[in-house]
Amino acid sequence: MKIVVLDGYTLNPGDLSWDRMRQLGELAVYDRTPPEKTVERIGNADIVLTNKVVLTKEILVKTPSVKYIGVIATGYNVVDIIAAQELGIIVANVPAYSTASVAQLVFAFILELCHHVGEHNRLVHEGEWTNSKDFSFWNYPLIELKGKTLGIVGFGAIGQTTASIAAAFGMNIIFFNRTKHPELETNRIKFAELDEILSRSDFISLSCPLTEETKGLINNETIAKMKKGAYLINTSRGSVLVEQDVADALNSGRLAGVCVDVVSAEPVQEDNPLLKAKNCIMTPHFAWAAKEARLRLMDTLIENIQAFKDKKPINVVNKSTFTV
Repeated sequence: MKIVVLDGYTLNPGDLSWDRMRQLGELAVYDRTPPEKTVERIGNADIVLTNKVVLTKEILVKTPSVKYIGVIATGYNVVDIIAAQELGIIVANVPAYSTASVAQLVFAFILELCHHVGEHNRLVHEGEWTNSKDFSFWNYPLIELKGKTLGIVGFGAIGQTTASIAAAFGMNIIFFNRTKHPELETNRIKFAELDEILSRSDFISLSCPLTEETKGLINNETIAKMKKGAYLINTSRGSVLVEQDVADALNSGRLAGVCVDVVSAEPVQEDNPLLKAKNCIMTPHFAWAAKEARLRLMDTLIENIQAFKDKKPINVVNKSTFTV
């Protein structure tokens, strides 16, 4: 079988190996593929792997040899699932590989909001401590997490892992999820409706998928329901926020701080209002990218392909009629 990786660089910028995948078939790896090159590079491949290269119906019709699409991610909105279904192409993703890494970044954000370690490190190196009249100083209010309330919107694997970390800090955790999970509640972790999450939380962490219901979830109306001076963390999808509304809330002081690893258009555009908003920390969509997480991603991609070759496909996100 011929395997083509259309945009392998983010998964493997050079610190991993493609060797195990090469054992599964004839492998061609491209770091990046511009839209106009997609059909050409797929060529007569049986298996196509994509992270962010969009596979439309038009492309799939022009590449009839494709029998299997492996998404190098959990989200699969880059593939026209309906067209794949019609054409008998199996589409599979990689679930849950980045849970620990994303939850870890949530708390890197929270701890930065509490202590501003980066800023104080900069001040020390610029001589502020050397020239201080006192043995100690701080330029921001310092926050202790014990007893604070963390609201989590979306209580899948990432939300649950985030909650377990928060509990270790002595926080009180309330979570909202479309499906209630009473079996996950404890003395410290409780289900709450969204309005209660907004009104009670000192910190709100978004770990929900992007759907019609969650698109624009954080907007002027929902921000008005939050505690004045609350903190917001988004590691889900950028479009869960109305970014101008969030920027306005930061600039007015309605929100004390916002941390985002995702924005509505990536890479971030120069006119994104969050870039110039007060107290906004932004990272370049790298929560998923710890080496350990990328190793799990690579391993699962290989397992997915092997299962397809064995005619027992796993992690399938469409119900293809293709007979393996």
